[in-house]
Amino acid sequence: MVTELMKALYTAEATAVGGREGHVRSGDGVLDLDLEIPVAMGGPGGGTNPEELFAAGYSACFQSALGVVARRSKVSVDGSTVNAKVTIGTIEGGAFGLSVALEVHTPDVDEATTRTLVEAAHQVCPYSNATRGNIEVTLSAV
Repeated sequence: MVTELMKALYTAEATAVGGREGHVRSGDGVLDLDLEIPVAMGGPGGGTNPEELFAAGYSACFQSALGVVARRSKVSVDGSTVNAKVTIGTIEGGAFGLSVALEVHTPDVDEATTRTLVEAAHQVCPYSNATRGNIEVTLSAV
C-alpha cells in the first residue's frame, strides 16, 4: 500500500556526488558534508555516511512525533531523548538492507506511559510510516 500525501508541507532536496566516498549538499547549502565509508565496513572513516544521516533524521523526526502525541495526551516529555541505531547488512539475493532500533528515554514519565507514547509516535512519525513493512524497526523505552 502506497501512502499518498494529501497536502505537501515541505520538500527537502540534497545532491550526492561520488556515492559513499563523495559529498552531499542540501539544496539550500545548510547541509554540506563529505561522506566516507565507515571503518567497520572497510573504509577510512573520518566522515559521515548515509546510515548516520538516516539515524539523525529518524531520531529527530521521531522525537517530534513523540512530542505531538504527548501533548495530545497532556503528558510532558521535556528532557526526553531518542537514539536511533541504523544497521546496514546483506539481504537475500546479494543486496543490502537496513534495520533500525529506536531507544526512547523519558526521564519524568513512567515506563508504561512511555511505551504507549512510543507506540503512538510510531503511528504518527513520517519515517516510521515510510519504513513500515519495509524494514525491521524495533522500539524500546529505556
